[in-house]
Amino acid sequence: MATDYKKFIEDIYNEVQPLRDDGQVAVYIPELSVVDPSKFGIHLQTIEGQQAGVGDHEEKFSVQSIAKVLSLTLAFQQKGEELWSRVGVEPSGNPFNSLWQLEYEKGKPRNPLINSGAIVICDILCSLYKNPADTLLNFIKETSGIQSLQYNKQVALSERSLGFRNTALINLMKASGNIHNSIDDVLDLYYHQCSIEMTCAEMTSAFLFLAHQGKNAFTGEQ
Repeated sequence: MATDYKKFIEDIYNEVQPLRDDGQVAVYIPELSVVDPSKFGIHLQTIEGQQAGVGDHEEKFSVQSIAKVLSLTLAFQQKGEELWSRVGVEPSGNPFNSLWQLEYEKGKPRNPLINSGAIVICDILCSLYKNPADTLLNFIKETSGIQSLQYNKQVALSERSLGFRNTALINLMKASGNIHNSIDDVLDLYYHQCSIEMTCAEMTSAFLFLAHQGKNAFTGEQ
């Protein structure tokens, strides 16, 4: 008998409703500050093909830092363990955009999921590919099986317009020799990856390979 995942996620959805108005959207990015904070959706997909969703799970949004996992996957696929010579694998214990920790550790980010680490990953992709933004988007289309995925150019530009701290991070790493490409090119890729739009349902497809022993669930590619 198939598991009733719909019942599970509906129970979770209902349980957290009292918390729905807690927190706030990212007001430091203009385009994100106007997002409706009441939007909330859950979607689940299994490697056997079962799917269940509730709430706003079919509504697109810019995935922001979630995309760091996908750019890391592409870079690791190409560079393997060599990657860790430029970025660590430890928790930072500090804010995701900490400058003092990066300076203390001579420009090597603690891990690839804080901003500085994700920027290094983007620098690696800029070295690997002539058109890294196109390559990354095509990679995500392949992992998800969804060819219609796109960047939200307006969100990318909005993030760049106030990306002063990220600019400080990349300049510090450039001074330490851990950024090899043009600062503008690397940050352009970084802001574009954050602006990728997906629904909750599409995101489960994009990340299904992580539940499938690292294999693309749609093509079987490792």
